[in-house]
Formats: sequence, C-alpha cells, structure tokens
Amino acid sequence: MDNHSYNYPSDCTPLTNCKSARKPTGSTVVNMGIADKKPPRDYLIWSLCNTLYVNFCCLGFMALIYSIKARDQKTQGNLQLAQECSDKAKWYNILAAGWNLLVPLLAIVLLVLLLVHLGSSQGSFDFFGEDGFQSFMKLFSW
Repeated sequence: MDNHSYNYPSDCTPLTNCKSARKPTGSTVVNMGIADKKPPRDYLIWSLCNTLYVNFCCLGFMALIYSIKARDQKTQGNLQLAQECSDKAKWYNILAAGWNLLVPLLAIVLLVLLLVHLGSSQGSFDFFGEDGFQSFMKLFSW
C-alpha cells in the first residue's frame, strides 16, 4: 500500500514530525453527573467469604453473582441497576451469613443436649464416668 490510500497530506506521513497538518481544537467537556452521590457498594468480599464457607442452599453463590452484577453496572455507569443488584447481594449475604452461623450452633446445641440427656437418663450408662465414652461408641457399632 502507498501513502495515498491513508489520505494524509503529501508532506505529512505517519512516521514524520508534521505539526502543520495538526491544528489545536477546542476544549471538550464531559458531564460526570452528580458528584455528591456515592456509588452503591457491591459486597464482593463478603460474598466471596459466604461462598467459600458452608454455602448453604447456594445463598453465598447467589450473593456473589449479584455482587459481580452490581460491580459491572457501577462500572458502566448504570447506578440505579447497580443499587438494585447491591441490595439483592446484601440480603443474600445476610441470609447466607445467618445460615452459616445457625447450622454449626444448632449442631453444638444438639450435641450438648444429647450428652446431657445421656448423662441424666435412668438406667443409662455414665457418659462422664470411666467407661462412658466406650459404651457410648458401642451404640454406633454394628
């Protein structure tokens, strides 16, 4: 190809220093919107923690999806949709964190209740005695 196909002036080619063909233009104004409004939070770190820990009923994964959507919409400048996705991510994170705390607590409470019941039942073995744990484990052996 030759220089004529690029439509440059004959004295100005791409690799030469040609300032005569370049003329300064006027200033450009970019409207950035309202500066006082804070962008919505995306809760991405919280969503990652909920996704990696327990993740009951995929609530943490749903929170992660909405967090990424909120971040994408915030990057594109659609703050209204970013706020909606941020709110959904927050509520999925709250539900996931609640389940992530509730399930282990329920397991601990049930274990304590089982131990108290086995220790206090009449005619049962003494769980906290000398052979209590061995006789407890015999219940689960075939």
